[in-house]
Amino acid sequence: MLLALVTLFIFLFAWLAWKRLDWAEALVITALPAYQIRFNILFLPSNLLEAMIIVLFSVWLVKSWRARELPLFNKHLSNVRHYPIYVEIILLLAIAFVSAGVSGFSNASLGILKAYFMEPIMFFIVLVNIFKAKENREIIFWALSVSALVVSIVAIYQRLTGGLLPLAWQGSGRVTGVFAYPNALGLYLGPIIIILFGWIIYLAKNFQLAIPSTRDNFQTIFNAKIFNVMFVGATFVLSILAIYFAHSQGAIVGLAAALIVFGILYNLRMRLLVTIALAAAVVILVLNPTWLARLQSKIMLRDLDGQIRRQQWTETKKMLTDGKLLFGAGLANYQTAVAPYHQAGIFVKDYNDPDFQRKAVFNADYRRKVWQPLEIYLYPHNILLNFWVELGFAGVLLFIWIIGKYLVTSYQLQVTSNKRQVTNNKLQIINYENREIILGLMCAMIVVAVHGLVDAPYFKNDLAVLFWVMIGMTGILQLEANRLAEAEKLKLKNRKGRIVV
Repeated sequence: MLLALVTLFIFLFAWLAWKRLDWAEALVITALPAYQIRFNILFLPSNLLEAMIIVLFSVWLVKSWRARELPLFNKHLSNVRHYPIYVEIILLLAIAFVSAGVSGFSNASLGILKAYFMEPIMFFIVLVNIFKAKENREIIFWALSVSALVVSIVAIYQRLTGGLLPLAWQGSGRVTGVFAYPNALGLYLGPIIIILFGWIIYLAKNFQLAIPSTRDNFQTIFNAKIFNVMFVGATFVLSILAIYFAHSQGAIVGLAAALIVFGILYNLRMRLLVTIALAAAVVILVLNPTWLARLQSKIMLRDLDGQIRRQQWTETKKMLTDGKLLFGAGLANYQTAVAPYHQAGIFVKDYNDPDFQRKAVFNADYRRKVWQPLEIYLYPHNILLNFWVELGFAGVLLFIWIIGKYLVTSYQLQVTSNKRQVTNNKLQIINYENREIILGLMCAMIVVAVHGLVDAPYFKNDLAVLFWVMIGMTGILQLEANRLAEAEKLKLKNRKGRIVV
């Protein structure tokens, strides 16, 4: 029955993709959590998100081939050069293929290669090609907003009623949304929230309320722009509530860091608000020593979660330094590779008890009380170690480069917004209007990086695609900025060297 429904859906999706590739792409973004709908095609495991991406890419490929728009028909391969970070993408696919080889090309490693690298990059290629034109680009933000709204509504329903929760999390006081565990909710919503924050400011800045005449009715006042601001604003608030109810501390800290950076970079008024908020936070912490001690414990990784993470990292480092520094463990091979170095559990240390060591050694009852069994997780829950064990040393360096290049490009784009200056026949600052959107995309990567210090923000079907959506959107905006710069240079040339400021 499930396979029949999936087959019908895929046929309908293929028809939509053939008619409107942009709508089909947006539907994939909206349905990123659909990777949890799993099925088998003959003997091959698959999921709904994967099927949608393959169909989308195939339709785009056929349509582009028929229109002779593929790089194959351009002997200078200029179409390839126009892809953002195309060199890094080629290197990444090569490194991922080698890492699958390190794992012996097992079924699991080939599945990871396909789901976390090949398919997200296929989606990225279609995204960059479809949304070059500015006219239809807002649909991406609508897709992210609708997806976040649905996920958040489910999470809030779980909080209010206790229903729809996975069995393992019933009675825990935490929500999961449409996912299997709470941190998956924070990992997914965190970057989207800050993207929507930038979009809200963009919409508000460009908002113009139509003044109704005597013949206009109430609906005229609530025009499309009002609906946009209200809808996205409600999604933003509900998404923050969902993360709070999930108790996803990594996502909360990542969002706080991203909002601080956004405020500092945006304008003087926001810088003042950030300064006041930080000063108020410091005063509150000073006046509440218990809160301050709890915060220090979190930062220094002295709480239960922190001590578990530190043990994971210790085991991972031992595994890497024992002959796996260069190639890592290979794709999908971390659990097997780290098993010989795994410790069955830890004694959770009470840093406020100076007598902890003696009790743990000589008191059997106390020892049982503080003993915490440890499982072997899929990943070491640190963004650098995650990439290192999966892709090796070259892979972790490449991802540091990609994320760093993304942040630098975003920063440069937002700095050059709303200004125009030509000096010495060279355009230094361009006239550009999407500053809030660029800042939102830039700070979304900050959420990923900060949350990634204690979690795995890439190695999951939806998160890998979301990562490349962010890369693709920033790349599109960079290409647009380059086109504007070229247009300004052409104008300058036509004016025979006259300097315009």
